[in-house]
Amino acid sequence: MSVVIIPVSVIIPTANRAAVLAATLASIANQNLLPQEIIIVDASVSNDTANICKTSTVLNIKYVIATQKGAAVQRNQGIDEATTDYIFFMDDDIDLAPGCIEKIWQCVQSDATVGAVNAMITNQKYHTPGTVTKWMYRLMHGKKLNTYAGKCIGPAWNLLPQDDDSLPEYQAMEWLNTTCTLYRKQALPQPAFSSHFTGYSLMEDVTLSLIVGRQWKLYNARTASIFHNSQPGEHKNNIVQTACMQLVNRYYVMTAVMHKKKIIDHVKLFLFELFNVITSLANNKGRKEFVAAVWGRCKAVVVIASKKHS
Repeated sequence: MSVVIIPVSVIIPTANRAAVLAATLASIANQNLLPQEIIIVDASVSNDTANICKTSTVLNIKYVIATQKGAAVQRNQGIDEATTDYIFFMDDDIDLAPGCIEKIWQCVQSDATVGAVNAMITNQKYHTPGTVTKWMYRLMHGKKLNTYAGKCIGPAWNLLPQDDDSLPEYQAMEWLNTTCTLYRKQALPQPAFSSHFTGYSLMEDVTLSLIVGRQWKLYNARTASIFHNSQPGEHKNNIVQTACMQLVNRYYVMTAVMHKKKIIDHVKLFLFELFNVITSLANNKGRKEFVAAVWGRCKAVVVIASKKHS
């Protein structure tokens, strides 16, 4: 296979997940287009990740010890180390299908007004909603659409892209995740990720893409496939903390980024959170986590109120 090096800096924040990172790097190495550099920003407590980075003979890996742990801040640190004009954010637990990077790269290069393009996550995508969910989509968005895929509606309700062979290869999006997304460096704000986002940094990707999308086009490359081998972690096990962070950060996106501050916007946020809590009761996991999820949201209200009056 003929390999071409493209002027792209891949940024991968990681912590204590050497095995899955190794698999991710292997899937990158199997691409026909390879990035000029891969910057690993590591917050691990052991040397396992550092040792893996030393073994690659195909990829140009730059290993950096994280100055602070957290997805957003580690990505910012990686950007500071980058030497190219394109920043490719990747999670440390993805498997890229053959030709994935090439299809994303072709989209960015096709139009100078394209600011960012992401891959299609085969195990995390938009599905046709049921009656109640479809009603919620319409309520949040304010109008009836055939599909709400790829949109960010109401109180920053970010909906995934749709994968259907009848759709074009590249679909316009209102927001993008950072699981596997290529940004034109020129399009990024400074810093790329706000200091508001700490730790697991929920919704930092929504914030970045909404800001970039004000002046640049955003696309999903439908045929550029990845599998997201999402891993368990301390941040996911703490239901109260996660529920609190999610609401606090969503409120931040709604008010500070989307500038939705009217009473109706707050009502929609309340209905959205109520909808999520109620629908979670449909499965055993949701029922077990119900009390913690509600308590986390209650804590979030206190945090939001304290910030508004500080």
